[in-house]
Amino acid sequence: MAFSTSIPLLILPFLSLLHFSSADQPLPFKYHGGPLLAGDITVNLIWYGKFSPSQKAIVVDFVASLSNSRPISPAPSVSTWWNNLKKFYRPKSLSLSLGPQILDQSHSLGKSLSQNDVIALAARGGRKNAINVVLTAADVAVDGFCFNKCGSHGYSAGAPIGGKRYKFGYIWVGNSETQCPGQCAWPFHRPVYGPQNPPLVPPNNDAGMDGVVINLAALLAGTATNPFGNGYYQGPKEAPLEAASACTGIFGKGSYPGYPGELPVDPATGAGYNARGANRRKFLLPALFDPSASACSTLV
Repeated sequence: MAFSTSIPLLILPFLSLLHFSSADQPLPFKYHGGPLLAGDITVNLIWYGKFSPSQKAIVVDFVASLSNSRPISPAPSVSTWWNNLKKFYRPKSLSLSLGPQILDQSHSLGKSLSQNDVIALAARGGRKNAINVVLTAADVAVDGFCFNKCGSHGYSAGAPIGGKRYKFGYIWVGNSETQCPGQCAWPFHRPVYGPQNPPLVPPNNDAGMDGVVINLAALLAGTATNPFGNGYYQGPKEAPLEAASACTGIFGKGSYPGYPGELPVDPATGAGYNARGANRRKFLLPALFDPSASACSTLV
């Protein structure tokens, strides 16, 4: 592994929200000269531990929605969110598609994983033009999970293919449902610290997995714009704020610490969301930092 960065606990971004709104001069959000993700990239899902079919379907439908060319009405859609990322950062031709899925329900590496275990699991996916996403179930502990991160992304090199060694991107996200929903599934759960506003109803009726989608979306944005640690980010390289993590906690206009912003509400379920996707799904997706405006941009 040459590079890894984490998405912080959702209690930490309140500091970044205050940071952007303060009178102090913010740290610049800069391009550091490295390559962005490009080409036709396969997103391979590696399910570690037990997930129900309905839980897996939430993530599968989200990934399938990213590059959906069919118009979804009423807008905005998940693909609108992804296209905004491409508009803000202008990577060379970039297209994501859902790839094979790998199941490891027997916890082959145990229920307490190190970062090296996560990379070993990620290496089971594709090794060329791939992002391998490791999703850990609610009963799996991962080093740093709930203490200082909700997920992470990085890259590694697999075994050679045709004599050439390729780098693959990887993402890890944990289901925080039972371990730390107030830290990694906000705003679908009351936060551990800060304002105790009522939580939103999750759009897919699963606070843990709807939280996984938020974190996965943020990490996909970071992988696309800072895949090797020398792309777009703010702050120190060791703890960068990236395209979405620079805006963590912001989902709609008028957001402030403890309040996700003004959001549409599903009249049938009362759920809060800001994007529509495949199979009539609704999702809540994070704001993206727009470098040209030096501000966070929301879908609604």
